[in-house]
Amino acid sequence: MQEELLRFKLQKVWTLVDLPNGKRAIGTKWVFRNKKDERGIMDVKSAFLYGTIKEEVYVCQPPGFEDPHFPNKVYKVEKALYGLHQAPRAWYETLSTYLIKNRFKRGTIDKTLFIKKDKGDNLLVQVYVDDIIFGSTKKSLYDQFEGLMHKRFQMSSMGQLTFFLGLQVQQKEDGIFISQDKYVAKILKKFDFATVKTASTPIETNKALVKDEEAKAVDVHLYRSMIGSLMYLTTSRPDIMFAVCACARFQVTPKTSHIHVVKRILRYLKGQPKLGLWYPRDSPFDLEAFSDSDYAEASLDRKSTIGGCQFLGRRLISWQCKKQTIVANSTTEAEYVAAANCCGQLCYGFKIICLIMDSTS
Repeated sequence: MQEELLRFKLQKVWTLVDLPNGKRAIGTKWVFRNKKDERGIMDVKSAFLYGTIKEEVYVCQPPGFEDPHFPNKVYKVEKALYGLHQAPRAWYETLSTYLIKNRFKRGTIDKTLFIKKDKGDNLLVQVYVDDIIFGSTKKSLYDQFEGLMHKRFQMSSMGQLTFFLGLQVQQKEDGIFISQDKYVAKILKKFDFATVKTASTPIETNKALVKDEEAKAVDVHLYRSMIGSLMYLTTSRPDIMFAVCACARFQVTPKTSHIHVVKRILRYLKGQPKLGLWYPRDSPFDLEAFSDSDYAEASLDRKSTIGGCQFLGRRLISWQCKKQTIVANSTTEAEYVAAANCCGQLCYGFKIICLIMDSTS
């Protein structure tokens, strides 16, 4: 706690002042969180990005660390603090301005992706709040970026990427494997499915989900919590994408038939917790897209559902499952709309796989 406040002092984050008339000070509190890596071992990390705040913000002195000579004074915040609404935007503005000033270009589609090119070599930087993944096709560019960040920000390097936002990354000589089996175990425990019987498929193929108004309603908060947890898992599990998206359509008034399908997905995950995505290094860079669509299968609005995936060589780079926005008048039209949607995912998927592969060069 002393070290944290010392950093605030060194960075001139705030100044102790009298609270002006008509102003109200925001309360402060200490928040402690243990971050763990994919092995469950404590992961101590620090990355402090501060940006100037353009409005007047006053906060109370931290509990237990009030100035004994000026206990009634408050801090005027000069730079963004954790927990304030201004903090993420101020951090991003500070970081992006610094990177662009140092010859980085911001991504056209993803504004949190920054790219720097140097004589045929690339340096890629992906930002998520104060977590940063970066990699390069040339070791010297990698080292230069580390030095560049340390020159401006207080931060620590965690080494080779192995765990990020719940994603486990295994880097091998012949490729990269991305999975979320630790996350699977976590949600199975959360919803008390750690010891249930397993299911061979995530959904029954011959039984469509319908509104089922006559069925008994279930706890909407539990249902939405399950859907939200499963949605994040589709980041590395395209095998459950269709089933999760089908269940997500009934979050307003979920019934027993709907939660039964959600529970089947969890039982399927119990039997297949370690599936993931494999990205071989020696795969060609040929883009391929596959799409499919049913025809007017939705019982309520007769809209078709699209399924699609995109490959870069033998690497699956993006996938999607969603209901079409129009009512197709024929199977041909339904397939045409699906194909057009599938091709639209290629540029985004190409950016993602380049980031993953180049970050470990």
